[in-house]
Amino acid sequence: MSTDRPVGLIGLGLLGSAIGDRLRAAGYSVVGFDVDPRRRDEFTLAGGEPVSHASQVPENCRRIVLSLPTSDIVDQVLNDIAPRLKLGDLIIDTTTGAPEDSEQVGESLAKRGVGYVDATVAGSSRQVRAGDVVVMAGGSDRDIAASRDVLASFARTVFAVGPCGSGARMKLAVNLVLGLHRAVLAEGLAFARACGLDPRQTLEILKSGPAASRVMDIKGERMLTGDFAPEARLAQHLKDVRLILDAGHHSAARLPFSELHAELLQTLVDQGWGDFDNSAVLRAFESNDE
Repeated sequence: MSTDRPVGLIGLGLLGSAIGDRLRAAGYSVVGFDVDPRRRDEFTLAGGEPVSHASQVPENCRRIVLSLPTSDIVDQVLNDIAPRLKLGDLIIDTTTGAPEDSEQVGESLAKRGVGYVDATVAGSSRQVRAGDVVVMAGGSDRDIAASRDVLASFARTVFAVGPCGSGARMKLAVNLVLGLHRAVLAEGLAFARACGLDPRQTLEILKSGPAASRVMDIKGERMLTGDFAPEARLAQHLKDVRLILDAGHHSAARLPFSELHAELLQTLVDQGWGDFDNSAVLRAFESNDE
């Protein structure tokens, strides 16, 4: 498909607004909706074409990107727009949700002749704006092929990982490792500080040695400076860890680190850190007087 036809975008939060910016930069016109009127106003100022209800998005858009917080909200939105969906339309869902829900959505839409790809994103909204994320796409070969140009507008790599639901499963595997990397980095920096070491030099040494990871490049400086303005919210990652534990329960996978991680993140959310960037996991390892 070409950029001649607008792309729909439902969900204009951190991730959705970044996707919208990348789509427009690639030459697409973007018709968008969010329940928050402030986000619609920001979308307008950025050059998007807002509508006042989700059901208006399919009127001129054959491909619609969803960027929503949970599977339940995906279901609500799809119920709203279902009467307007047409044979051959395609839903590209970047929501991190339950794999079983993605499977069911794909099956339900297929019965109506509507395509569905669960196109989960590995990376933050800032990385999306830089086109430096990986997308893990679950769906039919035909639907993934029809979504590739849209996904390529913001992703450096797109992996086809299997049928509907596979994108969600792969995202949980990625987020399990990614989230624990952040927690380990935070614990290590806090440990260095408690031992009287220079945290900045500690980070430099970590990035130069065998323990190096991209997490250090992306989140290390934010942990050092305490800049927790959200690029990906801590509470959203807690939601992901709960999905990981649920998937682990159903598949009999042992997840002792993730169980501890969920407890740690829940404590931070209870302390009021949920809407901050997930690099605020550092606060779990700092003493109360810091």
